Amino acid sequence: MPQATVHLLRHGEVYNPDGILYGRLPEFHLSERGREMAKMLADHFAARVAQGANIVYLVSSPLTRAQETALPASQALDLQIHTEPRIIEAENHFEGLRANISEFIKPKHWREYRNPLRPSWGESYQDQVTRMRAAVEDARLKAIELGGDGAEAILVSHQLPIYATRLSAEGRPLWHDPRKRECTLTSLTSIVFDDGKVARVEYSEPAAVLLPGAARTPGA
Repeated sequence: MPQATVHLLRHGEVYNPDGILYGRLPEFHLSERGREMAKMLADHFAARVAQGANIVYLVSSPLTRAQETALPASQALDLQIHTEPRIIEAENHFEGLRANISEFIKPKHWREYRNPLRPSWGESYQDQVTRMRAAVEDARLKAIELGGDGAEAILVSHQLPIYATRLSAEGRPLWHDPRKRECTLTSLTSIVFDDGKVARVEYSEPAAVLLPGAARTPGA
């Protein structure tokens, strides 16, 4: 079977002055820095295409911040944005709360910590991986259909689903310390397939120059 690559692109910085853990809440837009990040990623992809990369398929989570991140790439590559509910942010009990420790340690939340390995405060890691891996496989097949051997697809998603998918693809345990995720804003977690199987996972940060000073809201 042909080789293909599926790039999991985390969205750009969100305008969130109140520090809300926004999860799946609607209408959280990119900040000015986030828009710059999205444009930088679009330029990165366009430069790769100019050098021979065969990027043929673009998919986005339905959430506003992901759609806005995908838009410059859509324009630069002349690709339609296909909306995919399976790559949406993880469900989270703390959605809508201020992302600070004083809120999280309130007694009313204690029962949510009963099983951090699952985790019990939101959608399980395994459920995230199941839906993400299904979407990745469909994108791989669609890319090959459209572009043949060496085709590439871009999926714009969110930190936790992307990182859980990477852990799964690398055969590592899904439980992890959220503070140590290697998945910065507009980073690329690229899953390379050969003969239908994961050959390797590559990680890059094309917009690294814009990361200093960017928001670090947990679970964003």
